[in-house]
Amino acid sequence: MAKIIFYGGKGGVGKTTCSTANSINYAERGLRTLLVSTDPAHSISDVLGMEIGRSIVKIRDNLDGLEIDPEYEAELYIEKIRANMKTILSNVIVEEINSQLDAAMVSPGTHESALFDKISDIILDKFDDYDIIIFDTAPTGHTLRILTLPDLLEGWMGSLAKRRKSIVEMNKMVTRKRDEKDPVLEILERRQKRFGEIKKIFNNTENVRIRFVLNAEKLPIEETKKAIKMLKQFNIPVDTLVINRIMPDEVGAEFWEKKKKQEKEYLEEIEREFKGKEFIKIPMLDTDMSKSTVDMLSRYFGD
Repeated sequence: MAKIIFYGGKGGVGKTTCSTANSINYAERGLRTLLVSTDPAHSISDVLGMEIGRSIVKIRDNLDGLEIDPEYEAELYIEKIRANMKTILSNVIVEEINSQLDAAMVSPGTHESALFDKISDIILDKFDDYDIIIFDTAPTGHTLRILTLPDLLEGWMGSLAKRRKSIVEMNKMVTRKRDEKDPVLEILERRQKRFGEIKKIFNNTENVRIRFVLNAEKLPIEETKKAIKMLKQFNIPVDTLVINRIMPDEVGAEFWEKKKKQEKEYLEEIEREFKGKEFIKIPMLDTDMSKSTVDMLSRYFGD
C-alpha cells in the first residue's frame, strides 16, 4: 500500500470531495491518516464543516488535517533566504538584493518553490508518524509541477553546487586557507541532499500513488490524458482514476425533481448573498462541450 497519495485533476471535478472521502475511509480502517490541502481555495474546511488551518489539527480518530497557505509559506521562504544572506554577504550587497526579494515575493515561481519546500518538510518529517498522507492539490498544472520538481531541482542544485565548489577551490589556492568552510556551498549541498531524499521517495512506486479525478466529460478526459502522458516522461506512473459524478442507471422523474429542488435553493442563496450583482444564467446542456455548443452558449453573454 502506498504511503503518499496525490489527488489531481481538472478544476471542479471533485478532487477535494474524493480525497477527503478516501482519507475518512483509511481512518475508519484504523490507519493513521494525514489529509493535506495545497489548493489556495482550501475547500476541505468547507467539506468537513470545521476550521483546519496552517497547523495540523485532529479531524476525527486516526485522521488529522492541514491546509498549506502558499502566501504564508512564500513569506517564510523569502525570510529564510534573507537570513541566509546575512550570514554570507556584506550588508551593502544584502540591501541591494532585498528589493529584488520583495519583488520575488509575488512571483508564481516563488510560491511554487515555497509550497514544494513545505510539502517536502511534511513528507520527510511526518513520514513515520502516519500510515497514509493524502494531498488534495490545486488543478492539474499545479499538481504536475509539484510532482516533477524533485527531478528538476536536484539537478539544478547539483549544478550550482558544482560551480560553487570550483570557485571555492580556486579561492583556497589563492588564500591558502584550506580548512575554511564555505557557507554558500554548505547551503547548496544541504538543499541538494534534501531534494535527493524527496526524489528517492517519489521515484519509489511503493511509496507514492497519483490518483486523477475526472468526470465523464470531454474536457476532463482530455486534460487527464495529457497529464498522464507528461508524468510518464518523468517515470511517475498513474494507476488509479476516480470517475466522479456518474449518473445513476435509472434516472427517473424523482431524481430530477430532487436535483431541481436543490438547485432552486442554491439559486435563491446566490441571489440573496450576491444581491445587486448581475447574473448570467446558463442552462445545463444535454450534450458534451464542443465548438458548436460553445458557439450556442455565446448568446448568453450580451453586453
